[in-house]
Amino acid sequence: MKYLILTYGTQRDYDLMSGAGAGTGPAPEEFAPMHAFMQEFATELARSGELVDTKGLAAPVHTRRVQLQAGVPVVTEGPYAETQEVLAGYWLVDVASFDRATEIAARLAACPSPGGIFADAVADIRPVDEFGGEPEL
Repeated sequence: MKYLILTYGTQRDYDLMSGAGAGTGPAPEEFAPMHAFMQEFATELARSGELVDTKGLAAPVHTRRVQLQAGVPVVTEGPYAETQEVLAGYWLVDVASFDRATEIAARLAACPSPGGIFADAVADIRPVDEFGGEPEL
């Protein structure tokens, strides 16, 4: 069964990673352990045959939201002040159980977080509804 592991961060995390918070956050080279962890994590899942896809998302400032207002689509540029957490990336895995997907997501907590970036990050695990039925929990 496929599960989507959604990871979240904040605009501040993106700012510090891009250097926009220069002088207030980690130096670019301090991110090497985080990048190495993510690369090894993805490689391990790919080797096991459990990884379907994974991507990080661009910073929230590059977001557009389209929503209907009075039946008309209205486009709003991001980020959204009322939202602290933003979707940072995803891991699509094909595993035997919800428990296995949860184990995988829990391992992300071991990722180094220079300067506390993504230190408070959370992950949601959601079954992919491929057949319109109830997921196997």
